[in-house]
Amino acid sequence: MSWRPASRLGIGWVAKSLFWRVFLVMLLSVATVQALNVALVVFITPPTPRIFSVPQVATALRTGRDATGEVLVTREASNPAPYDARGARIRRLMAAQLELPLDLVHVHFGGPPPIVFGPMPRREGYPERARSPDARNQILFGRFTVSVHQPDGSWRIARAARTGFESWRWRAFLWLLAALVAIAPFAWLLARRLTKPIAAFGAAAERLGRDPRAAPLPLGGPAEIADAAAAFNRMQARLNRYVEDRTMMIAAIAHDLRTPLMRLGLRLERAPEPLRSASEADIRDMQAMIQAALGFFRDGNQIGERRRLDLRSLVESVTDELEDRGEPVTLHDGEPLVIEGDAAGLKSLIANLVGNALKYGGDAEVMLGRIDGHALIEVRDHGPGIAPEDLHRLFEPFFRGERSRNRDTGGIGLGLSSVRGVARAHGGDATIANHPDGGAIARVTLPV
Repeated sequence: MSWRPASRLGIGWVAKSLFWRVFLVMLLSVATVQALNVALVVFITPPTPRIFSVPQVATALRTGRDATGEVLVTREASNPAPYDARGARIRRLMAAQLELPLDLVHVHFGGPPPIVFGPMPRREGYPERARSPDARNQILFGRFTVSVHQPDGSWRIARAARTGFESWRWRAFLWLLAALVAIAPFAWLLARRLTKPIAAFGAAAERLGRDPRAAPLPLGGPAEIADAAAAFNRMQARLNRYVEDRTMMIAAIAHDLRTPLMRLGLRLERAPEPLRSASEADIRDMQAMIQAALGFFRDGNQIGERRRLDLRSLVESVTDELEDRGEPVTLHDGEPLVIEGDAAGLKSLIANLVGNALKYGGDAEVMLGRIDGHALIEVRDHGPGIAPEDLHRLFEPFFRGERSRNRDTGGIGLGLSSVRGVARAHGGDATIANHPDGGAIARVTLPV
């Protein structure tokens, strides 16, 4: 047996454990149901059946009414009581009471056969035995139908007005309904205890996907939830530390490369002019790439403030500035689109997409919308499109679809990588494809 501290085995730990809370709630709910069942047996009186005597029913059929009101007598054109072998003895007794032939009297009952007391007719083939006098009248109870054929061809029907079970069944039903109402709070409490922690972890995972630097989960609640929250917080911290360490390592490598490049430039000053000119151009390209990489990593490590903002207004600020400079940019009209995000990062994302469309397609057409609970940004151009073999590589760092290696036309190759990084940091994503009508279209989805 493994050793546990005494404090974890005490009453306080039991009160803080989710397992014991759920167990106690279930135990209490079962005990409540059992207590209500016992009360149902003890306090609800059993049904008292209505007892009818054969002479009482026969009198009602003979006179057409029952003085007590417990036997309902009606007249119908057809016989609603077909032959029922189980009512043969009652039929003979009723025919004898009415002094009618047996074939004019029919007896039928819907539930169990009525209980009959009193002398029974002699069965054929058996000698009649001497019976002691019995002062009791023949009685029966339950659902029964006695029909007597009348001279005019109609049938006089006698039925029990009440069976005596209805009130008892209603009381039992109301008692069970009360038990359901009594147990509902326990069921609600149990469901809430089970689903609340799961919902909290789901929200935390969603928040982590949107913002890796979101605040950690609080460590309150039952012991199991507190332990799980602590593990989740440690996982979030390790993920952020892993990303930061990797970024810092690459940034340090890029930074340290500037020193040997500078020494190489100094040594090339004594090289022949053709070699020096070609080498200096390559060195400038490498320095520009290193500078862009450092900027990319620096921007990625900056923690921007997340707040509610109108995405359409943010896009308008970018497109209006480009339109003022004479660029062919079009923003389609639409409703405001409010999301939660980093204004600076999202503005950089939009500027990169529109800038790429202008650089490689000659124009930019921007559309905003909402799809499946996400904000959708679409930037389309009407240029030559993208080579199919390059589509899956466009978001790779330093990849340039334009093969001239000219920084003025091909750039550094970090723009689309930055776009996808910002989109995924907000819990969304970015894609790019060729439009069926020509040109390319970039799509960015962001959670609303």
